[in-house]
Order: sequence, then structure tokens, then C-alpha cells
Amino acid sequence: MTPDSPRRRLAFALDYPGLAEARAGASAVRESVGVLKVGLELFVREGPAAIALGTELGCDVFLDLKLHDIPETVDRAVASAAHHGVRYLTVHACGGRRMLEQAAKRAAGSGLTLLAVTVLTSLDDRDLAEVGVGATTADHALRLAALARDSGIAGLVCSVNEVARLRELMGPEAVLVTPGIRPASGNSDDQKRTGTPGAAIRAGSSLLVVGRPIRDAADPPATARAICAEIAEAEGAG
Repeated sequence: MTPDSPRRRLAFALDYPGLAEARAGASAVRESVGVLKVGLELFVREGPAAIALGTELGCDVFLDLKLHDIPETVDRAVASAAHHGVRYLTVHACGGRRMLEQAAKRAAGSGLTLLAVTVLTSLDDRDLAEVGVGATTADHALRLAALARDSGIAGLVCSVNEVARLRELMGPEAVLVTPGIRPASGNSDDQKRTGTPGAAIRAGSSLLVVGRPIRDAADPPATARAICAEIAEAEGAG
């Protein structure tokens, strides 16, 4: 999966408490960002108005709700997201085969790309062990990715650490979305499995998610431009 420009491979996470702040933040970087990620904080407060920012600013919308519920509930939520013109929507791969299959069936032909979340980038091997998963993060991500693929979902959310292996598993057309992206000079915040923009693109990522490194930068537009330039450079190297 190769979007039409480096800008289309950069998603800005709208981690803001309200619509006004999100609009201002997105407007400042829209020249370098092609996708706006609406997460739980903003969506719970603003609802569909947050999704409408995409149309307003000429960006695709990535609705990151990480759906994990009974199949019928997820089916209806997928239908609602498609109705609102969402481009990407996350579901948890650990929701199981029936949930994933029903979600995939609902999304088919709608223009909505489902992304199965494998292992959150805030988790490491010790965290998995505490909830009864004996596999490493890499092996568990691979297992969940195969389940998603076999259930009809060809998009994944995965860390830089797993993206190369998952690209091999999923093939060239799969949409692999990589959060936890941090410029080399930045810090990892509460993320445990992070990587630079260039490393993620070279490993096979389709779309990079960047939030705080842009939002909290002294000059957000300049930071977004630099990340976009690194994406372009990595594409050229590939």
C-alpha cells in the first residue's frame, strides 16, 4: 500500500481536550499531514463533530476507538463509522474471529479500512505475562495479525519492532499503521516500543501516527514538515 504522497503517510493524533484546540492544532500542520487521528478523549467529548474536522481541513480521518465488544455491537459501530465517512477505524484483534469477520463484512465496499490492533505499543513482554500471555510481544502480534488476516481484515496497527515481520505475513497491499513514532531527538513518553519515522517506513509501514512530538513541539509546523521530509527520504532510499 503506497499512498500518493509523504503527507498521506503521516497521521497526526488529535490528542486535545476539545474541538477548538484540535482544530487549531490540525490547521497548523495540515500542509504536512494528510490524516487526522481522532481518539477516545476527543471523540467522547465531541462525537461526530471531531470526525467532521477531516472534511473541513481536507484530511482523511482515522477514528481510533479500538473496538472490542460482542460482534453485533461492533458491527453497528463499524456501520456508523462508515456512514460518517471515516477512512480508517481500529478494532482489537483479540476480540476474536467472529467479531473480526462480522466487522470485515460490514466494512466491505464502504471505503472504510479496518485496522486490527495487535499489541499496544505501551506494553512489553512483562505486561503481557501479567495478563496471562506467555508469548513475547513480537510473537503475540504475529499470532493476532494472522487471525485478523484470516478473518478478512487486511490492515493492522503494530509497532516498529514488528512491522517488518508483519509486512512479510500480510503482503505488499496490507495497510500497516505504526504508532509510537518518535523523532531521534525526542523521548518515548509512556511508549515502550518506539521508532523513528525513517526506520518505520524502511521496515514496511504504510502510515505513521505521531501525536505529542508534533503537538508539544516548540514549532509544530516545522516538526511536521521535518517528519514528512524524513518519510520522503526513506521512500527514496527504498
